Amino acid sequence: MMTDILVANSTDVEKASFYKKTYLHVAFSILAFIGVEAVLLKIVPANLIMAMFAQRYIWLLIIGVFWLASFLASKWSLSQSRSTQYFGLGFYILLEAAIFLPLIYIAIVYSGPQVIYQAAMLTIAMFAGISAIAFTSKRDFSFLRNIIVIGGFVAIGLIAAGMIFGFNLGLWFSVGMVILASATILYQTSKLKDSYGTNQYVGAALQLFASIMLLFWYLLSILMSRRS
Repeated sequence: MMTDILVANSTDVEKASFYKKTYLHVAFSILAFIGVEAVLLKIVPANLIMAMFAQRYIWLLIIGVFWLASFLASKWSLSQSRSTQYFGLGFYILLEAAIFLPLIYIAIVYSGPQVIYQAAMLTIAMFAGISAIAFTSKRDFSFLRNIIVIGGFVAIGLIAAGMIFGFNLGLWFSVGMVILASATILYQTSKLKDSYGTNQYVGAALQLFASIMLLFWYLLSILMSRRS
């Protein structure tokens, strides 16, 4: 068990240490995701990957499992046990890699590996810019919380409806999700000091990593749609 205090009530040295550890864990999570994804692309048969796209009801099941697993991973990552925190983060990275597998495969086969690189660079640039705004601006971004929650439920409803009734959500949905992911990153970054203890940097990293991956997913989708 770890003694913990809220980041907002900690010393400047403790705050700096928390932020450093948080963003290092975000970077390591991204690298781990890349490594796991590369392994999955090598060992999972192509026909099985394509089947994930072909069966829309399978995707409904995947989404349900994904949200439940995300909740559990987030809960574990905020535990007072360090080993449980890392278990939650590791579990979430594996989950993201599995969810991304068909999209990455389709991108490589039909759009070329360069589109993945472009989406990754855009994601990093946007994340850096949004983080800079959150840290340098004196504005209170608490108002974004309700927008994010409502937008998230609307997005889930649209995704489920699209899978059930077989219609394409289109480019503008992806644009809207990029905006939602960006707002989430801005809100989460601005509330880091008020939401986490100094020893909960693993949980903070998981939440930021999740939002980064959401942003990457829809930026990649947009770039792929332009090449199709």
